[in-house]
Amino acid sequence: MQLSLPPKVTDRAFARLAEINAEGGTKALRIAVEGGGCSGFQYEIKLEDAVDADDLVLEKDGQKVLVDSVSLPFLADAVIDFSQELIGARFVIENPNASSSCGCGVSFSM
Repeated sequence: MQLSLPPKVTDRAFARLAEINAEGGTKALRIAVEGGGCSGFQYEIKLEDAVDADDLVLEKDGQKVLVDSVSLPFLADAVIDFSQELIGARFVIENPNASSSCGCGVSFSM
C-alpha cells in the first residue's frame, strides 16, 4: 500500500498569506473539503484565528495553513498555491485525487 503525502503549500501561497497578515494580523488559511458544489465536493478556503486540535498545520515563516482531519484524505499530495491572473487573484488547489473539476476550480469529483 502506497502512503499518501500531506498537501504542500507553495512559497507563493505563503507569501500572499504574509501580505494579508502584514497589517498585524495573525490569521491562518484554512483549506477544507465539503460535500456539494457542481461536481460533488467543494473546497472551502477561508481565514481563521484558531487552530483546532485535529488540524494539520503547515507552517513557514510564521504563516500557517490548516487542514482538518476529515479533509486531509481528500487533499493527499495536493498543492495549495496562489494564482494571480487577469481575471483575478485567488488561492488554488492542484489536487491529483480529483477525477474532474468544474470550470471555476472550486468543486471537484473523485
